[in-house]
Amino acid sequence: MKKIYSKKYSKAAANHFGIGEGVLADSKLSAGYRLRWTEEGFMGEREAETAGEKIGRNISMRKLKLLAILLAAGFLLLSLKTAYLQLYNGGYYRELAAYNQIRKQKIKSDRGIIYDSNYNILAKNSPVFYLQVVPADILANENAGYDKKIMTEAIGNILGKEIEEDLDYLLIKNKRQTLESYQPQVIADNIEYSKAMQLLLSVESMPGVSVEMRFKREYILPSLSLSHALGYTGIITPEEYEALKPKYSLTDHLGKTGLEKSWEEELRGEYGEKYIEVDALGKEKRVINEAPEQDGRSLVLAIDGRLQQKLEEEVEAQLKAVNLKKSSAVIINPNNGEVMALVSLPAFNSNDFAGKISSEKYQELANDENMPLFNRSISGEFPTGSTFKPVVAAAALQENIINENTAINSVGGIGVKSWFFPDWKAGGHGTTDVRKALAWSVNTFFYYIGGGTLQYSNGIEEYVGGLGVKKITDYARLFGLGKPLGIDLPGEASGFLPSKEWKDEAKQEPWYIGDTYHLAIGQGDISATPLQVAAYTMFFANGGALYRPHLVKELLDQHDNLVRKIEPEILRHDFIDAKNIKTVRQGLRDCVVYGSCQSLQSVSVPMAGKTGTAQWSSTEKTHSWFTGWAPYENPELVITVLVEGGGESTDAAVPIAKRVLEWYFSQPY
Repeated sequence: MKKIYSKKYSKAAANHFGIGEGVLADSKLSAGYRLRWTEEGFMGEREAETAGEKIGRNISMRKLKLLAILLAAGFLLLSLKTAYLQLYNGGYYRELAAYNQIRKQKIKSDRGIIYDSNYNILAKNSPVFYLQVVPADILANENAGYDKKIMTEAIGNILGKEIEEDLDYLLIKNKRQTLESYQPQVIADNIEYSKAMQLLLSVESMPGVSVEMRFKREYILPSLSLSHALGYTGIITPEEYEALKPKYSLTDHLGKTGLEKSWEEELRGEYGEKYIEVDALGKEKRVINEAPEQDGRSLVLAIDGRLQQKLEEEVEAQLKAVNLKKSSAVIINPNNGEVMALVSLPAFNSNDFAGKISSEKYQELANDENMPLFNRSISGEFPTGSTFKPVVAAAALQENIINENTAINSVGGIGVKSWFFPDWKAGGHGTTDVRKALAWSVNTFFYYIGGGTLQYSNGIEEYVGGLGVKKITDYARLFGLGKPLGIDLPGEASGFLPSKEWKDEAKQEPWYIGDTYHLAIGQGDISATPLQVAAYTMFFANGGALYRPHLVKELLDQHDNLVRKIEPEILRHDFIDAKNIKTVRQGLRDCVVYGSCQSLQSVSVPMAGKTGTAQWSSTEKTHSWFTGWAPYENPELVITVLVEGGGESTDAAVPIAKRVLEWYFSQPY
């Protein structure tokens, strides 16, 4: 067949060494398709380098440099992260990996027992069951195909829907694998025996779930108000765990209030440790190594259980008689500061908190307007009333403002310009020295020795002959007011001592002479705890020593051998001369012999005391106070009683002290 060629094709074919003409031959190749070895391609590349044009099809040198920087930065970040994980956090991840096979477990020690002064048990340990889970083990097996929903439903069928929901929430919260997720966590506590046995059979094949036994605190209370002193234990909170780890675990119980809290370290003891090998379900296979635990110390208190019970009974009876709810009382050994009884009403039961208190019960206690959870005897701050007068009398004697023979004429009060400061007895008490002033609580006498009298000299008026606010408060501090005494209980209050500077700043008012007069009789802005009033009464009872109050007197080991004896601690002494202490003591003895607390003569031993009424409201009845000691010589106890809103001391506080002391000194101790 004859081949037919186009003219152009034929021309190209005729010149075998020429560049073909036609459409492709006659057109220029775009820069993107130039060959590097052609002169035109070479020149285009040089121009791109110098002018920033594209290299090849669409890549510029600027982009190449940026890409190189990004790659270098990424490599640097990767290197730093690797170094961080290996060097700084390597131990964490090695430990995390090790937990898959080897676990470190705490061996819990037995908590110490609490005894009263006669070695009667007040707090002991009772066994209870609880359910704990290790979230990491559950989640690891879920990833391997285990259906955790079957597990949670099975547990919920035994313990209830609420526990099932709690478990679901816990697993969601611990979904990320961390060291915390390998820590056992309590899901249900105080499980009754029958349900615990059901669970034991059910959880055997469940990963990360086990039924354990612990010892729950059980309180044997001779009086309900002893709960304030003993306190209670409870499950550790997340905040407490963060502060106390690694010493504590998420399943631990610890002291929350009272002696359980302040003596937590001694009561808890030292936990042991063991390293165990676990299987794929997180169950123990064998023990690799073990360090034994050391049980906690037991506490022997100065609290006399029978005296505590009697004091509470009498306080409750008196509150019922005067239709009131709130009172506190302290009985303390004046020879060493040991607290023999401590009552605060209304009260609560420590056993309600030893397990997991119901929200309904807690709200009932927390919302009660009478505040049963509040320890009034050490944390309540009240105006002292006339119980403060022995402190002012001792200060005035020590500063030579008066002596034992100084007398003033009490006519029913004292007038200052347009103001009048009354005595409690209309017409006054007549000629009064310091002993009579204490016996009958004569306000006028204390106005004079506290604030002095107004006198004019060269046309200038001033108050002379009194202690003044600063000396009154300086001596009050020596007697233990204005700051905590340091009792071995949490939550002790300071009380309050006013000053000119404080009033100017807090009330934007100057200090008036009336403020000093009120302070001298224990009124106005002064406040103290019942414990503080008992402490300065102790000073006069023993003849001049202010002891630190304390409840614990001995620590025992697990075999009840004495480990430590708590020695008495004198906070201050010798700041009042013996003759001045003697004068005040005589005045307080006169209070019982012929004064405002003479109803206490029925007590079978001689005693001394001081009554007090403290105004705290313009519309409510005054607080009722009594503080004193017995026997007068060689005292065995100080008793301080406060009835809030009780009115006259002889109507509320004194009857309580009277009945308790009559009972105490009739016992064959």
